[in-house]
Amino acid sequence: MAEWVYEARTRAGEVQTGIIEADSKEAVQSRLRARQLNPVKIKKKSREIKLSFGSGVTPKELVVFVRQFATMIDAGLPLVQCLDILSSRGENKALNAILKDVKDYVEQGGTFSEGLARHPKLFDELFVNLVRAGEMGGILDTILNRLAGYIEKRVKLARQVRGAMVYPVAIFFVAIIVVVVMLAWVIPSFKSMFSEFGGEDSLPALTQMVIAASEGFLGNVHWIILGVAAFVFGITYIYRQPAGKHFFHRTLLVLPILGPVMRKISVARFTRTLGTLLSAGVPILDALDVVKKSAGNVVVENAIHDTSNKIREGRTMAEPLMETNVFPPMVVQMIGVGEQTGALDT
Repeated sequence: MAEWVYEARTRAGEVQTGIIEADSKEAVQSRLRARQLNPVKIKKKSREIKLSFGSGVTPKELVVFVRQFATMIDAGLPLVQCLDILSSRGENKALNAILKDVKDYVEQGGTFSEGLARHPKLFDELFVNLVRAGEMGGILDTILNRLAGYIEKRVKLARQVRGAMVYPVAIFFVAIIVVVVMLAWVIPSFKSMFSEFGGEDSLPALTQMVIAASEGFLGNVHWIILGVAAFVFGITYIYRQPAGKHFFHRTLLVLPILGPVMRKISVARFTRTLGTLLSAGVPILDALDVVKKSAGNVVVENAIHDTSNKIREGRTMAEPLMETNVFPPMVVQMIGVGEQTGALDT
């Protein structure tokens, strides 16, 4: 199907514009007349090549949109009118274009969640599934407020992780710079000074080793650069392989300092996402499928996948989670208590 840009008038004389997917211009005219609109201008939408990185919408802008949308829905405004208002008054042009596309899709008979699913860079599976649950349960405003809270917590967690990683990463790079400066400039200057005062033979063995390291570094800089480039390329290639990615993700979870942090991040993402989905009425297996895809770690993803299969066999969720040895015992025990009391979503 092609996309057609139309301009039409209502019976009251108001001008409306939009985009419709149809096989022909005649099909567009028929659909407009069925909506009590008189076609004025219809032309096929030209194909544009767009280069974009991400959705062009910040998490803060997404939260503001979700909060405003929830308020409008709670006030009783029709869905299409809410989208029309937000798409015409927003400051972010990328978000406005996405909302206008969703509005046009809904006007053509699609559901709101299906319209959002057309833009996966902005609305992930968790977002779409929660909205779908809200549509089915008639609690869309409640779900949207929960989504806004979830996004805010996710952004806060990401900010905390970045803050915790800044210091060790900075120390690592500063150490590399210091070593390079020492080997390339400082030690050679000391070497020339030592040669003026009796040569290197009278120096301690450790000092001679440092000077030899400096000479080796300066004499093989091009090989060192090639070696580093080859190492980075090799690591990248291995990481792209399923087995290599699994190895790196497994290693991240067992490292002495970084491991506990990564494990806590994975557990926090798992519990928060699962709780949000279950509280919205999403079935447990569907919820686990969404959580699995947003795990961010292959080892955790496989653990959730195995747990989901065990639940299909009739088992509870706590026992398979414990068998994976990925989630802390305390977390698994709390999940078991939630299953027994029927309060798993809380």
